[in-house]
Amino acid sequence: MPSLNEAASALEAGTTTSRDLVEACLASIEAPAGEGARVFIKVYSKSARASADAMDTLRRTGRSPGRYAGIPVSLKDLIDVAGEPSSAASIVLADATPAKAHAPLLRRLLSAGMVPIGRTNMTEFAFSGVGINPHYGTPLSPFDRATGRIPGGSSSGAAVSVADGMALAAIGTDTGGSCRIPAAFCGVVGYKPTARRVPIEGVLPLAPSLDSIGPLANTVACCSIVDSILAGDPPRNIAALPVSGLRLAIPTNVVLDGMDGPTERAIDRAVQRLDKAGALIDRRDFAAIDMLQQALKRGSLAAVEAYAWHRDMLANHKDRYDPRIAERILWGARMGAADYIALLTDRKRLQSAFAAEMAPYDALMLPTVPIAPPPVADFATDEAYWRLNGLILRNPAIVNFFDGCAISLPCHLPGEPPAGLMLASPAMQDSWLFAVASAIEQALR
Repeated sequence: MPSLNEAASALEAGTTTSRDLVEACLASIEAPAGEGARVFIKVYSKSARASADAMDTLRRTGRSPGRYAGIPVSLKDLIDVAGEPSSAASIVLADATPAKAHAPLLRRLLSAGMVPIGRTNMTEFAFSGVGINPHYGTPLSPFDRATGRIPGGSSSGAAVSVADGMALAAIGTDTGGSCRIPAAFCGVVGYKPTARRVPIEGVLPLAPSLDSIGPLANTVACCSIVDSILAGDPPRNIAALPVSGLRLAIPTNVVLDGMDGPTERAIDRAVQRLDKAGALIDRRDFAAIDMLQQALKRGSLAAVEAYAWHRDMLANHKDRYDPRIAERILWGARMGAADYIALLTDRKRLQSAFAAEMAPYDALMLPTVPIAPPPVADFATDEAYWRLNGLILRNPAIVNFFDGCAISLPCHLPGEPPAGLMLASPAMQDSWLFAVASAIEQALR
């Protein structure tokens, strides 16, 4: 599929239409041998075609709402669409009261003329980095489909929708890595913004202290464009940066532990390429990361906030939850109010510590996930599920706790298991991080 800028230029030149783009996406969704039935909870075939025709008419008459009008995007199944329940891929909420209004982020996409193509599958209630869903099926990573490998979560359908050409971009959420993990496992780009930049109203919550809304797409520029629209800003033009002289820091504590061979080789090759291009790469321990490991001994911030939201529903409908999701939410019941308040205090202190340690650098650089996507069959036992889920979430969740922004870039070669290189910066450095990521993306190509 084309990038957003390629599609926009073709639309302006008249060499394609929004209807053409939508039909191509729908054909991928409906392909009998494809993943569409597992990727989407609901497909907007009729309304997407009507919206595409409307955008084409507006463009022909010189009244297009913007450069990216008519481009099809997918929506994660926890974003409010007026008149529809937001089920978060759970059968518990399949018949919930329909939303009365669009989520603010959806209104912004529609104002830009983008065309929702459907609601994507996800980990139930967004509470896992694995991407398995026992209710609606598990969309598979594009890599080694004969084996059947996890897509990553929780924005599983979002990532596969982009990787398989079912949408030109996808809207996901990221509480502990849920945009970046599936991006890494599916070979696309995934972005986690500074959380406060994009409104979370009208999005079913997981942990409001950590929740953020981000895009998945094929390039850094695509993610930058969608991110700016979600934030209510004009579409961002990324400044060109040279790789030479970029100051990059690789943490040597925690984040490199447990890497498998293919991921280690892909990361090492990427680092060597950047070093050869003149990047100034510093390998060092980060005290804030060690301090975070100590703070988390109090318990999980995500679990306690999720439990506060789910408590009554679990009391009445626990048997309808994915048992592993229910168990993880119930961990939050173990944390007392004093520990919760102390953890919030720890978080503010660690955000400042991270920002101070990052001051000499343009970005942090680390593996998005230390392993390639495992086969779905590897999660047959609870012991394996919890062990692998923890390993998958470990690195990206650091950035959420520090309230930073982060992006995952593919760094594997064709035919290799997918691997993501994550770049991260402190809060509100999103524009700068996109510029750094764009430079690194070009160098890795």
